[in-house]
Amino acid sequence: MSVFVHLGFAPVIEVFDLNRKFDEDNSTCKINLGLGAYRTDDGKPWVLPVVREAEKRVVADENINHEYLPICGLHPFRQAAARLALGDNSPAISENRVLSIQCMGGTGTLRLAAEFLKQKLKFDTVYVSSLTWDNHVGIFQATGYSQIHEYSYWDPITKGLDFQGLTDDLKNATEKSVVIFHTCAHNTTANDPTEEQWKEIFRICKRKQLMPLMDCTYQGLVSGDVDTDAFPLRHLDSEGFEFLIAQSFSKNFGLYNERLGNLCLITKDRTVLDEVRSQFEFIIRKLWSNPCHHGARTVSTILNDPKLCTEWKEEVKVMADRIKSMRKLLYNKLIELNTPGSWDFISSQTGMFIFTGMTKPQVECLCTKYHIYLTKTGRINMCAVTSKNVDYIAKAIHDAVVNY
Repeated sequence: MSVFVHLGFAPVIEVFDLNRKFDEDNSTCKINLGLGAYRTDDGKPWVLPVVREAEKRVVADENINHEYLPICGLHPFRQAAARLALGDNSPAISENRVLSIQCMGGTGTLRLAAEFLKQKLKFDTVYVSSLTWDNHVGIFQATGYSQIHEYSYWDPITKGLDFQGLTDDLKNATEKSVVIFHTCAHNTTANDPTEEQWKEIFRICKRKQLMPLMDCTYQGLVSGDVDTDAFPLRHLDSEGFEFLIAQSFSKNFGLYNERLGNLCLITKDRTVLDEVRSQFEFIIRKLWSNPCHHGARTVSTILNDPKLCTEWKEEVKVMADRIKSMRKLLYNKLIELNTPGSWDFISSQTGMFIFTGMTKPQVECLCTKYHIYLTKTGRINMCAVTSKNVDYIAKAIHDAVVNY
């Protein structure tokens, strides 16, 4: 008998299982609202034109080869990534207090941060928002944290941010713990603090000696402006915090399968950077050893060329504006149908998703009756809503809310 026979099946990964069910569905009216990727109004993936141009330059450069990158990655990319997060006027960058490390996607970036904080700084407690991206908990569990707690975030009554609960929980948090914050476009709830609320959150973090780990996945896709969306990061920098930023370039560059991420560590003392980098390299050697080249070279080409960078920012705004227009369109359709309940949250929430808070029977109705696939929590990717399918989606939601 095989030694593997008793393993059984691991728990289903919901979003990928949704994609499988969608692919297997033969219905002509099927819609996948669960995917976490941008789509055009034709429902197609979009390769940004500026990415195409940058890739052409990379391929045409005869000086580029396929040798290993340094363990910490492509230096021009790392510099540009830190500058994108912290801005041209960053005190930490100007004072050389930033360590920037190329990683394997947003997930790999978070995993590296978790490993470093656990192994080298002996953190053992982490706080995540309730609700949050499901992989946050899984990453810290896999890294061996014994204390994983939630802080209040989602208010099911208002379908907005429970700011009072959030601040109360942070005030009662264990000192010297890691706290994961979503920089913008909170996944799963699509609710972000205001600038004043962010300032209060970080005042509490400073008093409690909490270590902010900023998950930065959707920069630019909330307001359409990468600088506006980076407010929490730049406020932390201006206040002299020590913190970490886990960047992903999947969404705002459309480079999903390139698995490109970047970890920034901001310290108060630049003299420790060489020691810290050596500790990261020691960990990375046992994870992925060296990062990938193509995505990093592509993004580096864009961010370090003023003309291409301007074009990229314009294309990010195109994506953000389409998301906003679909929010408005879906809201108007539901109002026209007199769908019960308040739907104002569609406009007040931010980023690629809306969090409807629909019940399990309502979600099942959408999936089985209308072939509309979404997560069991009722989270909808607004990029999958188009001018062609919005009527169908609105009528299906109306039916689910009224009858289920």
